[in-house]
Amino acid sequence: MKMSTAIAIFTLCVLVCANNINAQSTEKEQSSATGFGNLIRLDQILDIFDLRNVGSKWNDISKRLTNNCSANMEQYFRGLQGGKNWAIQMDDSSGKYNQGFFWGNNYWTGSSTQCSYIHRKNEPILNQTKTSKNSDLSYINGNFLGASEIMHENPPFMPGFYMLKILLNDTQNLGAPRTVFIGLCLPGTCQLNDVIEMARHQQEPSSKFEILGVRSPTLNHYSLWKDSTFQILFSVTCLVTLLLIGGTTYDVILRKRYEAKQNMKKYSKEINSESSSGLGCTTYDLTQGMPKKTGKSNAFGLPTGVNNNNSDENLAIAPSGVEEEKLSIWAELLLSFSIVTNFRAICDKKVGNDTIPSIHGLRSLSMLWVILGHTMIVVFKYSDNMELRKIVEQEVLFQAILNGAYSVDTFFFISGFLVSYIYFRTNAKGKLEVLSKGVNEFTAGTYHFIGLVGYRFVRLTTPYFYVLGVVEVTMRYLEQNSVFEPPTRDHVTCPKYWWRNILYINTLFPVEQMCMLWSWYLADDTQFYIIGAIILIIAVRHFKFAAAVMTCFMVSSWATTGYIAFSNNHMPNADDPFALFDKIYDKPWTRLGPYLIGMSLGWILFKTNCKIHMPKIVVASGWTISLGMILYLLFGLFNTTLTRFAAAAYSALCHTAWALSCAWVILACSTGHGGWANKLLSAPILYPFSRVTYCAYLIHPLVNRIYAMESDSPIHMTPNNMTTLYLGQVVASYVIAFLVSLSFEAPVVTMLRIMSPNRKRQV
Repeated sequence: MKMSTAIAIFTLCVLVCANNINAQSTEKEQSSATGFGNLIRLDQILDIFDLRNVGSKWNDISKRLTNNCSANMEQYFRGLQGGKNWAIQMDDSSGKYNQGFFWGNNYWTGSSTQCSYIHRKNEPILNQTKTSKNSDLSYINGNFLGASEIMHENPPFMPGFYMLKILLNDTQNLGAPRTVFIGLCLPGTCQLNDVIEMARHQQEPSSKFEILGVRSPTLNHYSLWKDSTFQILFSVTCLVTLLLIGGTTYDVILRKRYEAKQNMKKYSKEINSESSSGLGCTTYDLTQGMPKKTGKSNAFGLPTGVNNNNSDENLAIAPSGVEEEKLSIWAELLLSFSIVTNFRAICDKKVGNDTIPSIHGLRSLSMLWVILGHTMIVVFKYSDNMELRKIVEQEVLFQAILNGAYSVDTFFFISGFLVSYIYFRTNAKGKLEVLSKGVNEFTAGTYHFIGLVGYRFVRLTTPYFYVLGVVEVTMRYLEQNSVFEPPTRDHVTCPKYWWRNILYINTLFPVEQMCMLWSWYLADDTQFYIIGAIILIIAVRHFKFAAAVMTCFMVSSWATTGYIAFSNNHMPNADDPFALFDKIYDKPWTRLGPYLIGMSLGWILFKTNCKIHMPKIVVASGWTISLGMILYLLFGLFNTTLTRFAAAAYSALCHTAWALSCAWVILACSTGHGGWANKLLSAPILYPFSRVTYCAYLIHPLVNRIYAMESDSPIHMTPNNMTTLYLGQVVASYVIAFLVSLSFEAPVVTMLRIMSPNRKRQV
C-alpha cells in the first residue's frame, strides 16, 4: 500500500514538472513568435497632435468647433479614409516629430508652402511624362519630380496653416520643460480657437503638455497698402527716387556741357596756339571722367569726397573753391542727390587730411565681426539642432564669437577718437570762428555745441528714421506671415516708442520696450558725443579742468560697472553675454570707457601731429602688450572660474582695456610704426566698406531676420552652411547699405555742407 502511494506521488510530481516545462516552453514559443512589440518609442511619446485621436473622439470634439470648421474637418477625414491625394498631401504638410529632439529640434513646422499649393487654380492638364519607370511619375535623369498634373484634385475647401505652440512638461525622461512649435495643415475655415479645442481634447487629460497659443499666417488680415507707416515709407521712397533720377540726370548734363567746353578750348588752343585761362580752381581729367579738385568742391561748386559713415569724419567743413558755374541753391541741393558723384565719393581711394587711414580698416573689420555675431544669434534661435551650440561654445576659437561685444567697443573708441582729433584740428585752423566771432566765451561755446550736435543729429537721423520705419513694417509683416515667432516685438514697440529712438534715449528704458534692439549703440554713442562735445569745448580754453572732468567720468564708469556686476554676481566667462543686457550691456554709464580712451588718443595725435618717434624696444613692447591683451580678452577666460570680486573687476575694466589695445594699433599705424598691420588697415579697398558702415549696421540685423523668418523650416547648423550663410549675409547687407547710403546719407551730408555757414556761396 505504501509502495503504491509512493508511486502515485512520484507520478504526480512528474506530471506537474512536465506541465511546468510545457508551460515555459509555450511561453518562450509565444515570446519568440510575437517578438518585442510593446516598445516605448519617442515618436509615440511626442505624438502631440494626432488626427487619429481627433477622429476617434470626433462626436465630442465636433460640438466644440464652429460649424464651418466642423463640416470641413469631416470632409478632411473622409478624404483620408478614401485615400484622396489632396487629403494625404495635407497630412504630409503638417509637422510631426521626426528626429533630433534631444539635439534641440523644437520646430516641427511641416511645410506651409506645400500646404498653400494643395488647392490650385484650374490649369490646362500637362502632357503626362512617359518613362519606363512609372507612367504616373515624372523623372529627369532618374530624379523623381512628382506626380503628374493629371492626378491632381482640389480639396472641397481652402487649406490653411496653423502654428501650435506647446509647452512639454518634464515627463517620460524628456528633460526640462521646453517649448515646441507644430505646423498643422487644416481646413482654412477653422479659427484659432478651433485648433486649440482639437489639440486640447484629442488626448486624455494629463500634465504631458500645455497649449501656450496658436497663430496662423493664413488667417491674418494685414495689408501693406493699408499700413500708414508703409504708405509714408512708400511716398518717401518715390520722392527720393525722383530726386535721385533728377539729380543724376542734371549732373550728367552738366558734365557733358563741361566736357564740351573743355573740348572747345582744346580745339581753340590748337588753332590760336594760345593757353586758355581755365575755369576757376577746378580742372577736369577726361581720362577719369570726374573733376580734379584743388579744394573741397567739384566742377559745379559742390563739396565732394563725402565720407559717409558714423565717424564724425565730416565734422570739419572746408569752404569750397572758386565755382565753375554760378548755380542756384536749389540746383546745388538737387545735385546733392547725384548717384554718380556720391558713388564716386564713397569709392574714392583717397582720404582727407583730417583722416587717419587705418581707421577705415579697423572700422570695416569690426563691422564684419558684428555681422558674424548677429548672424549666429539668429541661427541659434531658429535652428533644428540647437544643442550644437553647447558643443561649439566649448571650442577655444568660438570664444571670438562669444566675445563679439568688443567689436562695439571698437566703434565707441573710433567715434571718440575722430570727434576729438577733428575738433582740435578744425579749431586750430580757425574754421569755428565763424560761429563764435564777436561773442563771449559761454555764448561761443553754446553755438559750438548746438552746431556739433545739430550737424550730427541731422546726418544720422535721416537714414536712421527711414530704416526704423522699414523695421517696423517688415517685422509687422513677418509676424503675421511667418511660421516663426519674431525674436523681438518691434511691430508693437516701434509704433509706441519710436520717439525714444529719434531722441537717442531708448537705452534709458527697459529692453522690453526697445524698438530696433540693435539701435542701443546709436543711443549710447550719441549720448557719449554730447558729453564729449562739452568736454572738447571746455578743453580749448580750460584743458586741465576738462581733463579732470574726463577722468572723473572714467573712474565713475568703472566703479558703477563693477558695483552692478558684483551685486548681480555676474560671471563674464559663464553667463550669456546678454544676461544683464538691461543692467550692464546697453547702459551708457557702463560703456563710456572706450569713448574716452578714443578722445584721449585724438588729442595726443593732434598735439604731436602724428609724429612720435619711438625706439624699437618700445614699439615691440607696445605691439606685444596690445596683442597679448586682445588675445587675453578673447580667450583668457576659457574654462576659467573667477571669484566674485575678480569677475566684477574684469567686467568694469575689460572694455577700457580693449580700447587701449585699439589705441595702440592706431597710434602705431599713424606714426609710422604699424608695418604690415598699417598696410592692411589702410588698404584703399576697405575705404568704400568703411564709408557705408553706418548704413550696414542699421540694415544687417533686418537682413538676418528676413532670411530666417521667410523660410518655412528651421535652419540646420553645419560649418559649411554657416560659412555660406554668413558670406551671403555680408554681401546682402552691404549691397543694401550702399543703396541706403546713396539715397539718404550721402545727399544729407552734401546738403549740410552746402548749408554750412563755413561755405561761401555765390548765389
